[in-house]
Amino acid sequence: MVDDPNLTERLYESGAEFSGEITEQMSPLLSIFLTWILPIMIFAAIGQYMYKKLLEKAGGPNSMAFGMGKSNAKVYVKSSEGIKFSDVAGEDEAKENLAEIVDYLHSPDKYKEVGASMPKGILLVGPPGTGKTMLAKAVAGESNVPFFSISGSEFVEMFVGMGAAKVRDLFNQAKEKAPCIVFIDEIDAIGKKREGNIGGNDEREQTLNQLLTEMDGFEENSGVIIPAATNRPESLDPALTRPGRFDRRVPVELPDLKGREAILRVHAKKIKASQNIDFLKIARMASGASGAELANIVNEAALRAVRSSRKEVTQEDLEESIEVVIAGYQKKNAMLTDKEKMIVSYHEIGHALVAAKQSHSAPVQKITIVPRTSGALGYTMQVDEGNHYLMRKEEIENKIATFTGGRAAEELIFGSVTTGASNDIEQATKLARAMITRYGMSDDFDMVALETVNNRYLGGDASLACSAQTQASIDRQVVELIKKQHEKAKEILTQNRDKLDKLAQYLYERETITGEEFMEILKK
Repeated sequence: MVDDPNLTERLYESGAEFSGEITEQMSPLLSIFLTWILPIMIFAAIGQYMYKKLLEKAGGPNSMAFGMGKSNAKVYVKSSEGIKFSDVAGEDEAKENLAEIVDYLHSPDKYKEVGASMPKGILLVGPPGTGKTMLAKAVAGESNVPFFSISGSEFVEMFVGMGAAKVRDLFNQAKEKAPCIVFIDEIDAIGKKREGNIGGNDEREQTLNQLLTEMDGFEENSGVIIPAATNRPESLDPALTRPGRFDRRVPVELPDLKGREAILRVHAKKIKASQNIDFLKIARMASGASGAELANIVNEAALRAVRSSRKEVTQEDLEESIEVVIAGYQKKNAMLTDKEKMIVSYHEIGHALVAAKQSHSAPVQKITIVPRTSGALGYTMQVDEGNHYLMRKEEIENKIATFTGGRAAEELIFGSVTTGASNDIEQATKLARAMITRYGMSDDFDMVALETVNNRYLGGDASLACSAQTQASIDRQVVELIKKQHEKAKEILTQNRDKLDKLAQYLYERETITGEEFMEILKK
């Protein structure tokens, strides 16, 4: 803008031609309205529209902060996979407990006539893979009532109070649809023991407090049953496990021999299996396996049959699949030198020969020197004939001697030792220490518990509970015990040197031999 009042007159005098429009200044009120008020109104309208849409998606105005306080429990009227109690094997006691719950949901009157009331909570406790969640699914399949399923970790939220709101919402839904079942998997995620901190106000503790209130607030025989699963029962808050909340604890343990056979037969129905499979033998070979591991063994056998271009699963497939689960797949490209192969042969025959020459030892099932992906260059498989719930002191000492047999054979034949006995050393030390610290098999300490086991279902980590002087004495006794059994193994192999040489040479040539072949040569 040029500040020159005579500019127009000079332009006229010079003969310049120009044109223009006269503009009027905008009203200040109109300017404020267009600049500030109108944009704010537009943004407010857009925000209101989006808010209504979010509320509709979250379930209405009572959904609490766009659904953050709503429960994400999955609701099944019937089991999604159609699982029934007949599909769950190996856990007869647990099924009996849960079948009673299903019967109550179907016929509550006969319980009311006697004055009996069902437990409000059933805690399924056991190692991973034993079928706790599958049992809950079977309850859903049998009961035909609304079944709510949620994991304990789903209650944990970033904002304080949201977990407690989810608990309230879940139980409100359950009350509306009673009779029903509310299954909480991995309840230890929210049910851990509360700390003694003063002024604690964390999210997990609030969620637990709300769960305690909801569980104890149900009326008698309201028809809402709450099964929950955990493999860490020792970490749960005592207020959660008391009568009135979780009234009944149902152990879901590792299956015994009969249970393993039944589980194998259930899973074998899902595949095309040969008619002459000996499931009892497979169950013996899979000692200590959980239900999930047995299912994996059957599946591995089916995969092996497909790789071999066969239409059905054979006994050999199942036996090989057990070895795959235990020691991994055979290593195709692992080429041992002749010297190493001979050392491994003597090592494995050392184990087998010491085991065979002792009483109260499990029979040898198979010996192999084929390297596996787990890192094992060979292994000796022993299989018990039946279930053993107790072990005598002599039996444990024999097992330790068997573990030292491989190293003893190396010392006897080659006059040197290798790194191949690392796992044997670990197992022997673990057994010897348990004899002294947990089983009371020490003359010095008598029946004193020197070690406590934590997380029984998750590996059983142990921690010593004694003085430093006692720990030194424990170490000394462990060394003495293993030395004694090591000397016994050497003596057995020395007395049977000719059998050791014959069997090692036979294994070196064949790479894998059965227990029958081993015993046949041993008895000649």
